[in-house]
Amino acid sequence: MKESHRSNWDKFWVEKKEFKEVYSNSDRVVRNLMKVMDVQGKRILEVGAGTGRDSLPLIERGAEIYQLDYSEPALHIMKRIADENKLDVKILGGDTFCLPFKDETFDVVFHQGLLEHFRPVQAEALLKENIRVLKKGGLLLVDVPQRYHVYTLIKHVLIAMNKWFAGWEREFAVTELRTIMMRLGLEPIHTYGEWMYPSLFYRAAREALLAVGIKLPLYPTFLGPLSTLRKSVRESLRDTAFALNTSLSFGIIGKK
Repeated sequence: MKESHRSNWDKFWVEKKEFKEVYSNSDRVVRNLMKVMDVQGKRILEVGAGTGRDSLPLIERGAEIYQLDYSEPALHIMKRIADENKLDVKILGGDTFCLPFKDETFDVVFHQGLLEHFRPVQAEALLKENIRVLKKGGLLLVDVPQRYHVYTLIKHVLIAMNKWFAGWEREFAVTELRTIMMRLGLEPIHTYGEWMYPSLFYRAAREALLAVGIKLPLYPTFLGPLSTLRKSVRESLRDTAFALNTSLSFGIIGKK
């Protein structure tokens, strides 16, 4: 069976060491977490942190941030970002299946773009380890790709061709992930969907043009009023069932 290995991620983060060329996840983690918790003074762990940019906005809101990854190039990127911006963040290399923390250490544990790289048995073990280090009443935020999306079809074609950057990846339905989290003893308290911006087609076109030496901006600012209109529509529909069920990715926050 195809798998996602550390070597896939080491290669990815070496190639993406100029992290400003890697799309961020905007503010979706902090935005949705803030809907259910005041993070002031809370101890928060980001697992499989990559660049660590998902957790950094939480620092200015008073949270104590820990970032963990097993890829050495990713750790170097996180340290560079923290040093350049003079941010107080704890960066650790470690194994997500054996976290280097005592039971009930954190108020929040979260990951984005991590769970989908593991088969069901491994994924459940990963979540159990997340829960182990979570305080009673703490929150686990899990953000994964949506199953019913054109992105999923394209991804699996690339996996079959051995062209997928992560080696292998799966996806989830909202009800599936909610059921898994409930079976592990978590109470789902918030669910959200997030559309891709810029669009999948813009990103694909940008990558294709990069291959022939033409570099479009990371974000299509040149579209002007059209970009503004699309942003307005996205924000007006963000918290609806339509957004949840048509989004590229979604997240569930569960309470221990």
